Amino acid sequence: MTQSCIRLTYRIETAGDVQALAAKIASDQSTGTFVPVPGETPELKARVAARVVGLRPLEPLAVPSFPAEPGTPPGTRYNRADADIEFPIEAVGTDLAALTTIAIGGVYSIKGFSGIRIVDMQLPAEFAAAHPGPQFGVPGSRALTGVTDRPIIGTIVKPALGLRPHETAALVRELVEAGVDFIKDDEKLMSPAYSSLADRVKAIMPIILDHEQKTGAKVMYAFGISHADPDEMMRNHDIVAEAGGNCAVINVNSIGFGGFAFLRKRSRLVLHAHRNGWDILTRHPGLGMEFKVYQQFWRLLGVDQLQINGIRVKYWEPDESFIRSFHDISTPLFSAADCPLPVVGSGQWGGQAPETYARTGQTQDLLYLCGGGIVSHPGGPAAGVRAVQQAWQAAVAGIALETYAREHRELAQSIEKFGDGRDA
Repeated sequence: MTQSCIRLTYRIETAGDVQALAAKIASDQSTGTFVPVPGETPELKARVAARVVGLRPLEPLAVPSFPAEPGTPPGTRYNRADADIEFPIEAVGTDLAALTTIAIGGVYSIKGFSGIRIVDMQLPAEFAAAHPGPQFGVPGSRALTGVTDRPIIGTIVKPALGLRPHETAALVRELVEAGVDFIKDDEKLMSPAYSSLADRVKAIMPIILDHEQKTGAKVMYAFGISHADPDEMMRNHDIVAEAGGNCAVINVNSIGFGGFAFLRKRSRLVLHAHRNGWDILTRHPGLGMEFKVYQQFWRLLGVDQLQINGIRVKYWEPDESFIRSFHDISTPLFSAADCPLPVVGSGQWGGQAPETYARTGQTQDLLYLCGGGIVSHPGGPAAGVRAVQQAWQAAVAGIALETYAREHRELAQSIEKFGDGRDA
């Protein structure tokens, strides 16, 4: 019987021999060390040693990703290749900390690289059984918001910092009455002295529940509950759940695998993952890792919604990267149930709706999140909500925004304010 394996694809860059460095990764990250040691038998290596199973050369580079080592001759070319390396699951197991330590963490310290990036990871079915995955995911998010035939349209409380609970509540009331589907705390807002989580929940949830009582529609509000202490974070969770809330913002890189796993096992809330900090891992194209790899960890651990930027964002990420990210988290790892809801955000307003629709092919399985694009609308936040709704109506109908705006004042005002390319 063939043993299950974990396959990692490493983009190797070196002034030396790519094949030799691929072999060194396989050796150093499994059974090998710098000298032979007692117990290092051929039988042991056959059972648990990693091995190179593929090598695909790429175009060399003139400039290294890491600074060139002292004494490197001028004009040195840096060889590149994608190397597939398999780790027997017997050697690693299904623990994500072990996987990160063995297959990822130690690689960056190996000598000889001028660049190293992890571009793909394929996990065997044993991982699906070992981890919970999303509790709500796409179907749960749609069911709880009551949105089934269009994007879930959401916004972020702005300004991100400084508003007191009663000021936040006043904005929330306006947004709820305007027909928004989803509202979230900014990821920077957790429980500061001027707006503690308990006070914010106390001010906001009566508005959400009163609107539900009147209309039958419950706006999903994601409260920021992240905390470095898992017990404190769980207490934050309970404050939200016991007040009738159904969603929480989690800064996943800040709390780590262990903190998130602790929360997911006990959670009754939709877990909306903010990935702030992931850029440290990926922004340099020759270093770190691809989102395709990164997102698998959090999906296995159980995020329900995952922010991935959007078209023409206000940050560094190009549109092509967003499209790949959207595809990655919309593609099942093991089944459709492990797909989180893609959250399209960062500088979004209605203007990006047509291209987002055209390039993702989606009107249902996404949350379209606008901050300033809604709350900074010249007609006020309520008009901002209507403008985004109108933009998606036009996108799906195949009508140019400018044409649709002739009979939709809110969209026309939005185009006038944000249509010059300024960040929303």
